[in-house]
Amino acid sequence: MSTRLTVTSTESVTPSLRRVWFRSDDLSAFAASEDTDRYVKLVFHDGVRTYTALFPDVAAGTLAIDFVVHGDEGIAGPWAQRAQPGDELEVNGPGGGYRPDPTADVHLLAGDDSAVPAISAALASLAADATGQAFVLVDDAAHEPALTAPAGVTITFLHRDAGQSLGDAVRAWPWPEGRVQAFVHGEAQEVMHGVRPYLLKERGLPRADASISGYWRAGRTEESFRVWKRELAEAEA
Repeated sequence: MSTRLTVTSTESVTPSLRRVWFRSDDLSAFAASEDTDRYVKLVFHDGVRTYTALFPDVAAGTLAIDFVVHGDEGIAGPWAQRAQPGDELEVNGPGGGYRPDPTADVHLLAGDDSAVPAISAALASLAADATGQAFVLVDDAAHEPALTAPAGVTITFLHRDAGQSLGDAVRAWPWPEGRVQAFVHGEAQEVMHGVRPYLLKERGLPRADASISGYWRAGRTEESFRVWKRELAEAEA
């Protein structure tokens, strides 16, 4: 579904994460969406970018999107930094494919800045008695977002500036008893080559219990990243 979004306000979540609030006359496509990784395609003058939609309120016609910003790099980040009330974007969606399964014994969530919105939404959807571990990779302590989770879910922030990585953290995590459901998203090289083989091959995690994908890849535009992602899928088919 395609609709128009109008900016109503903006705020800084962290120094590198900018939240933009929107309103729309028609968010009916979100009415049946239960996925916590619900994503939309934002149409900019220079291309299309994919982002997680947060807090969609169909009745009020509002939602928010968090943008990772790195100065003037990219298309969406600079737009978000300059966004003013009244600015408009065309949006397509939503899509999605993951929601924490309440029958899983343990939830593993891992991702970098780009996955913070989806991880935040997943944590918010967990039952009060849920157990699990969330690893979030950011630049340093100043870039740690405020996240909340049930008492049984531990949130661990990792810092790039200290040389920490998602792959090392997930491998060092004491593997629990019972059924583990995993959500691992972020920079493609780290996620697809650093974490996925460990979970699927070494730990034998069923693919049905694993949502693992790259959101971006260092050194590539989104267009070239899509080509790389398609080629990877074809090679593994």
